[in-house]
Amino acid sequence: MEVRPGQNTNGTPAWALITGASGGIGAELARLYAYRGWNLLLWGRDEGRLEAVARDCRRCGADVRIRALDLQDGHAAIASYREDDARTPIDLAILAAGLGDMKTADDATEKAETVLELGLVNYATPSAMAAAAAEAMVRRRRGHIVLVGSVAAFHAIPFAAAYSGSKAGLKRFAESLHMALSPHGVGVTLVSPGFVDTAMSRRVVGFKPFLQSAPSAARQIARAVERNRAHVVFPFLFSILRLVDVIVPWPLKRWILSRLKAGQVPRGEMTQDGQKK
Repeated sequence: MEVRPGQNTNGTPAWALITGASGGIGAELARLYAYRGWNLLLWGRDEGRLEAVARDCRRCGADVRIRALDLQDGHAAIASYREDDARTPIDLAILAAGLGDMKTADDATEKAETVLELGLVNYATPSAMAAAAAEAMVRRRRGHIVLVGSVAAFHAIPFAAAYSGSKAGLKRFAESLHMALSPHGVGVTLVSPGFVDTAMSRRVVGFKPFLQSAPSAARQIARAVERNRAHVVFPFLFSILRLVDVIVPWPLKRWILSRLKAGQVPRGEMTQDGQKK
């Protein structure tokens, strides 16, 4: 029997879990996988927005369940993942939720609370969820885990130490997990996008080179999963910049990075779809 994408070996629709599904890349991934015949578990902080995305997916014939959860609570996320997986085994876990923040020009340092929040949402909780997914997938000897990071992981960014540091941690974890799970038939893909037109990037004030749409980012992630890529960086130019970063001596690199400037609109001054109030 031929098994089509989005189907289990018995011909029934497979289940994908997507975090951060209430908007941005996560919402576009949900719509894409619904169109391709997957059933969906959609997680996010905003239940109303999740339900709106779920309605779009149900129009494609997908069975969709939503869960409103704040990923700052890592223990709740682990327990919820295991609960969902026990009910319907998850074949694809896309951990796309993330937060972005940076210090303002008037601040000498980032706020301690912000550093903790980004560390939990961008690194600790998705890594723990990936470990929970790995436990179940290794037992079944099938499955794929996707961790969405950022090209910021490649650079020490003085005005966004919490963001770049949390994404760097996720990158190293994903690389290690990929090596650990390869012998067990479980795939791991790390995604390192540049600027994507989402609510998070709209808060950034200043030049956003090679800005891509969220649907385009979703298609590139899905393609990387299909090809079982260990790491995908987009747009492609950032792959070249990553190589440049490796060969540039640290004193010169530090001089360049220390002169970068950027600003950000505070979260409270933006609507949920990333528009300024």
